[in-house]
Amino acid sequence: MSSVRDIVHDREWYHAGELDTVAEVARKMADLHVGAILVLNGEELRGVFSERDLMKRVVLERLDPERTSVRDVMSTAVVTIDEMAPIEEAMAAMHANSCRHLPVMRANRVVGFLSMRDVMNYELARRTEELHHMRAYVTGT
Repeated sequence: MSSVRDIVHDREWYHAGELDTVAEVARKMADLHVGAILVLNGEELRGVFSERDLMKRVVLERLDPERTSVRDVMSTAVVTIDEMAPIEEAMAAMHANSCRHLPVMRANRVVGFLSMRDVMNYELARRTEELHHMRAYVTGT
């Protein structure tokens, strides 16, 4: 059975500081082509800032992104997943909590960031490989 670690073990993950402005974090997210970013204070996970937070808590509230710190508008009720958890557990956690991103933890330390897209791509690659093996077995090639 595959674990979350199988997906995130060699991948870079990005974060912002909780005192960074929304404008700074939004530019960083745009440059990185990501829809959400971890917010840390040192190594401590403080929250997640997503495109949804930007729209609902900044744009709709008409806050100035140059003067608003990400700490004031990030999501703080963050669900995490242990790196050794099965991928199915991560998918279930995302579904149950209506979220598309999970900080990946080892003990109390962040070691990665998992998105629903990551899970879908991993599962697609795994099933495609399985299908190729099955075809090779059936056709004898």
